[in-house]
Amino acid sequence: MEAESEFIPDGTVTSPNGFYAGATFAGIKKEGKDNLDLGILFSKVSATAAALFTANKIKAAPIILSQKRIQTERATALIVNSGVANACTSEQGLDDATEMATLTAKSIGVPTEEVLVASTGVIGQRLPMQKVRAGIKQIAHSTDGGHKLARAIMTTDTAPKEAAITVKTDTDKFTIGGIAKGSGMVHPDLSTFLCFLTTDAAIEPDFLRSSLKKTMDISFNMVSIDGDTSTNDMVLIMANGMAENQTIQANNSIADTFQQALDNLCVFLAKSIARDGEGATKLIEVTVSGTLTATEARQAARTITSSPLVKAAIHGNDPNWGRILAAAGRSGIELEETRIDLYLGDICLVKEGRPLPFDQKKAEDILTNTEVRIHLQLNLGTATATAWGCDLAEEYVTINSQYTT
Repeated sequence: MEAESEFIPDGTVTSPNGFYAGATFAGIKKEGKDNLDLGILFSKVSATAAALFTANKIKAAPIILSQKRIQTERATALIVNSGVANACTSEQGLDDATEMATLTAKSIGVPTEEVLVASTGVIGQRLPMQKVRAGIKQIAHSTDGGHKLARAIMTTDTAPKEAAITVKTDTDKFTIGGIAKGSGMVHPDLSTFLCFLTTDAAIEPDFLRSSLKKTMDISFNMVSIDGDTSTNDMVLIMANGMAENQTIQANNSIADTFQQALDNLCVFLAKSIARDGEGATKLIEVTVSGTLTATEARQAARTITSSPLVKAAIHGNDPNWGRILAAAGRSGIELEETRIDLYLGDICLVKEGRPLPFDQKKAEDILTNTEVRIHLQLNLGTATATAWGCDLAEEYVTINSQYTT
């Protein structure tokens, strides 16, 4: 099927037809210029929904509640706060999350059971529910409210992460939008982040769920900032069908088109998270190719991007390529040293396992760029994968040594 897709200038999670959002400063976070910390996202009509959640065995109250409710494969709204994670808060935390959903349902007139909840922030603190109750009442919703919502979910992020993409085919047109947050405690296995996706396309539930999982495997699950996975990770997608397209399902003519658009959107958001890692000055992109399986390619690429030694060397503009090979060697994948080729940008550092002479100054210049690309070719198979991370700077320690103080 012929299809055209393009990113929408200033696109966000409310770019698809029928979605509304808004946010306010309720006082959950410390007061600051333009601070927002509580927001609502909802569809004009009930939507097909799918979600993925943290693999951490310690799960925050909103995750427990949302995991239960998403089993119906329907959702109409989401209430989300930043500043307090509502994690490790026992039964009271679950009661607070449930109340947030109930109050949201009443404020926008939707069924309570179709309202999901998300939180991000400090673990082990109760939500200031008096402030939350007042905040929900003062949230104003609009079709461009996604921009405010993107800011409301930020914690140590330095910039909001949002985008939308429109797809046109011979017979249909639909839009996918999304926002994300993540800067620290980010590592593969869903990664530590929040991401909320919307589309006005009509989509069959099983395909929506499988499509989301496929996208996660090549986007957010390929991001590592610091090797930590949080208690509050959540990615949600809602499809309200207001584009009135032919329902998308596996193996129909538009399925691949939708998958590619969702992949492109989520890779964009994933790279935005990696670029905004706590204290980061550089985006690192690692491509591993020539592995026996895609799983091995992903495993090696993620190991390299999450290596503190690799990240520190790149921060210091040090072309210490041995750290890259050492990380690949401990990743647990199948490799043969005598077949390995390694590139830093366009410089070949290693060919068939043999170190090559290279221009040290040129290599250092490549490392001074805000985006550093590494390619490891193992020459064993045909699989490939790309992962993203960031350099390890002194500022990362400063931020995380003062997070609650």
